[in-house]
Amino acid sequence: MHLLVMRHGEAGWHSIDQQRQLTDAGRKAAGIVARQIARSPWRPVEIWASPLVRARQTAAVVSEILNCPVDEKIFLTPDDDPGKCLDALLDMSVDGPLMLVSHMPLVGSLSTLLVDGHRRGIPFMTSQAVLLDMPVIGPGCADLKSQFLP
Repeated sequence: MHLLVMRHGEAGWHSIDQQRQLTDAGRKAAGIVARQIARSPWRPVEIWASPLVRARQTAAVVSEILNCPVDEKIFLTPDDDPGKCLDALLDMSVDGPLMLVSHMPLVGSLSTLLVDGHRRGIPFMTSQAVLLDMPVIGPGCADLKSQFLP
């Protein structure tokens, strides 16, 4: 399985974190990364996105460019346990590459869980995406194959 993990684009400030919206620069950077993915052999067939505004907006930009559906997942918010996402990956029925659009620290902790088997997390810049190749879905079973930067 190929899994693309993307952090949302740059977001402005808001007194309520869940309502932060993408900046113009955030939309542009998300589009740049989406176009790189569109030219790659790992174009996703589905996008799972956090329900928070900035991730939904990022997923919408990416979805338009890649022409694939978005499915909101409540377990993709910033402080969710990456194990919940791993459980969902084990239960999924998606054929083809899958993309997740979420937040720090979840994107970092999920990526290190899948690649290294721990949850310490690696940093992701806004709009950055990585490609993980997982012959078997599980902790420490993925290889980092590529990254896409704005």
